[in-house]
Amino acid sequence: MSEPVIRTAERLDLLTAETSEGVQELQRRDVTTPGELSREVGAVLRLDGRSFDPNSVDFDRRDDETMIINMGPSHPSTHGVLRLMLELDGEFVLRTKPVIGYLHTGMEKTGEELSYVQGGTNVTRMDYLSPVINELSYSMAVETLLGIEVPERAVWIRMMMSELNRISSHLVWMATNGMDLGASSMMIYGLRERELILAFFEKTAGLRMNLNYVRPGGVAADLPDGWQDDVLVICDTINERTYEYDQLLTGQPIFRARMVGVAPMTAEEALALSVTGPLLRSTGVPWDLRRSMPYLAYDQVDFDVIVGTYGDNFDRYAIRLNEIRESIRIVRQCIDMMPGGDYRSQDPKVTPPPRARIGESMEALIHHFKLFTEGFHVPAGEVYSAVESPRGELGCYIVADGGPKPYRIHVRGPSFVNLQAVSLLMRGGAMSDTITVISTIDPVMGEVDR
Repeated sequence: MSEPVIRTAERLDLLTAETSEGVQELQRRDVTTPGELSREVGAVLRLDGRSFDPNSVDFDRRDDETMIINMGPSHPSTHGVLRLMLELDGEFVLRTKPVIGYLHTGMEKTGEELSYVQGGTNVTRMDYLSPVINELSYSMAVETLLGIEVPERAVWIRMMMSELNRISSHLVWMATNGMDLGASSMMIYGLRERELILAFFEKTAGLRMNLNYVRPGGVAADLPDGWQDDVLVICDTINERTYEYDQLLTGQPIFRARMVGVAPMTAEEALALSVTGPLLRSTGVPWDLRRSMPYLAYDQVDFDVIVGTYGDNFDRYAIRLNEIRESIRIVRQCIDMMPGGDYRSQDPKVTPPPRARIGESMEALIHHFKLFTEGFHVPAGEVYSAVESPRGELGCYIVADGGPKPYRIHVRGPSFVNLQAVSLLMRGGAMSDTITVISTIDPVMGEVDR
């Protein structure tokens, strides 16, 4: 059967066909209502409209004086598959609108079809730069519903692994932010140091990323032999290298010109947008869930909450650099204070039997089979569990109906919430600063679209 013939005119129509993301797209100024235009330029911070100054927006501006362009979706330059629509006046940005959804995987709906035992393999893939912390938020929520006690050793292991994961995430940020600014050496150094942590993760959990290591009731495996020496080498090496990063970047004139005073944000604006993490702390608000609402054993360790003053790109850089050092302080205290005992709960309802017993006991084999096929039943109820991820407040909301699967799961992804600050931060800035601003927000698009 011959293929249908497509005439030249039809072929041209196919090549020039426009795609549209509907209401997500940034519309031309001449077809945008004053109310919508006011929201796009920052009145999202005051939706009641009472404090909006009409004189702050040039509604009479002719549309042919500005230009709307697409930036993205492109993976390398935007920390994920992100599309930005920019309205430009020459090289200056008047309006910015992020268009998301290109990486949508439906993880929350998928989580409702997985048992609580399987759920950790799902959530660990949302923010792929901090999988341990994703698993921690989920596991703490399930444990609250079950009402089980996690052994003290498991608590401290979780805290140490979380801080190592925070360091590795910030190292990736240091690397990619350096590359975005043209400091390609920082890309090499940041990923080099991260390898130390990923190698330890592989030694401990068997995988470098998406570990499924933190599970309801504890952790999947105890720390390996010689773990103290391995972690001390990581701490000593990375702590020394942070001062090299400081020397390489902090005082570098080109770096400072691109960072100092660029894209500032006030504390009031940050709080109105509900942003968290380094983005909020850069404005001077000392909100860190590890200190403000302690979980695990964070109330037993000594560390500082790093804050900025101006909320600009440089503050966000300095906070992440110093948070690496603070996390190293916490990890060192975990080494010194690590208790002995079980690394997971011995509640048979949630914990599989030891592998050696499966070949010896029929009851152990049946228990293992039931746990990994049907899973355990969780009492009906609802819970919200929040932890401090490298990007801010990561919360897991679960509704249980008494069965082996969650009835509903919703995740408060800090990258999703923080990304809305792009429009505010970019207003009036240079187009050349767009990538830098996105970088300092540090969104992970897997968590935005999840």
